[in-house]
Amino acid sequence: MTTPHSPIDTFTAFCGKLTAWATLAMMLCTCFVVLARYLFGSGSIALQETVIYLHAFAFMLGTAFTLQRGGHVRVDIFYRNFSARRRALVDACGAVLFLLPTCGLIFWLSFDYVGSSWAIYERSAESAGLPWVYLLKTLLLIMPTLLLLQGLGEFLKSLRTLRSSANDSATATR
Repeated sequence: MTTPHSPIDTFTAFCGKLTAWATLAMMLCTCFVVLARYLFGSGSIALQETVIYLHAFAFMLGTAFTLQRGGHVRVDIFYRNFSARRRALVDACGAVLFLLPTCGLIFWLSFDYVGSSWAIYERSAESAGLPWVYLLKTLLLIMPTLLLLQGLGEFLKSLRTLRSSANDSATATR
């Protein structure tokens, strides 16, 4: 596990810890729902929705952490054999061409949807459900924001690698 170096990395690592705790809470809630249903013949819609909320929280908050740790999908059969400079170039181009625009698009497309939910303080369709659907939908804005921040951090790391590789090459040719 790498040590965070920038404030963005530190914040993303904190979000990763929150994700881990949310995943544990989700697992415990799921076990409780199953035990309550099959051992005691009772259930709770609110608790079942809590599992859904925690899953969304873990998934949406975990994307930036996964990016920081290099866990997103890429064609590693080529990438792993690249030099550090070439990997940095691929990462920088991927951030500029794909990651950052996608984050902006998700945020832009979700903004009115989340705003409409907040305007009516949207609740669960189930009468015994949770009253915070608007907070759940807010994750649609938080996720691309966190991913955008970490994407910028990764882009800056790539630029640093490219710059130091260029300086090393220039020094070696002298």
